[in-house]
Amino acid sequence: MAKGLKIAGGIVVGLIAIGACSAATNDSGTKTGTDNAKPAATAKADSKTMASQAEQFTACVNKNGTPTEKAAVKHVTKVTGADKQNNILDAPEVYTDFSGGLAGPHQAEGKLIATAFTSCYKSDNGLVTVYDKDAQVLANAQF
Repeated sequence: MAKGLKIAGGIVVGLIAIGACSAATNDSGTKTGTDNAKPAATAKADSKTMASQAEQFTACVNKNGTPTEKAAVKHVTKVTGADKQNNILDAPEVYTDFSGGLAGPHQAEGKLIATAFTSCYKSDNGLVTVYDKDAQVLANAQF
């Protein structure tokens, strides 16, 4: 029994070490996977100017989105995690100035923002989450 626990413990330690080495490699500037992180509408512009992720997302929706999506993204205050994707488990977050959370009055706008995100960004295994101003979930969508 003790031998089995030692083997299981060794496996866990090994997996943690591999994960730490992998994270260190990605933090050094090495990109993995394909570069689908930037919206198509602003990929070229980003090389000339340093736009925030929220500005990039808003620009993409303003160029390609529906009128209701364009109205909803006016409430986006911050986007994180959209610039670095590895197509393994991408989880960007979109923050808004809405209130009320998932059961509140702005859930529909949150869903519009999540849907607009899926039009601007692509991932093999991504999940975008849209939050209200109090960091409560408004909506999410796979992209």
